[in-house]
Amino acid sequence: MIIRSEQITDIPGIHQLTTDAFAPKSFSDGTEPQIIDDLRTTGDLTLSLIAEQDELLLGHVAFSLVTINEIDKQWYGLGPISVTPDLQGEGIGSALINKGLNILRGKGARGCALVGDPNYYSRFGFISDGNLRCIGFPDEHVQWISFNGESPIGQLAFNPAFGD
Repeated sequence: MIIRSEQITDIPGIHQLTTDAFAPKSFSDGTEPQIIDDLRTTGDLTLSLIAEQDELLLGHVAFSLVTINEIDKQWYGLGPISVTPDLQGEGIGSALINKGLNILRGKGARGCALVGDPNYYSRFGFISDGNLRCIGFPDEHVQWISFNGESPIGQLAFNPAFGD
């Protein structure tokens, strides 16, 4: 398996993969493929990585700038992340996340935040302490990892492509 930046020829496959990966999830409203497309269209898809093997798309992760208290502090949001349904649990998502976080660190990002299952994302060093909040989500699902020792405090907001 290799992990690389998306290319224009990957875009239809990323859309379909994201659709397939989120379709059975009870927490999904089905907007995840459109979020990625909208981020890409507006130039706000900061980092888009795919995992592939033998030219087959296995997984995808997106990163985009977020704000904290309406200020760009060079923090990024992780997501959506998708893995082919029959390969979930095989470490593909973990590999994509680790690669993405390392790239962001290398680019001088100050940290990364997400909304998701703390039981899953804590393995990457994400924490939830209630100091970073996101409207509409339980505090324990709003998680962050700092690359410079800074602890974010306040209101997290994702790109408008994510909707309300």
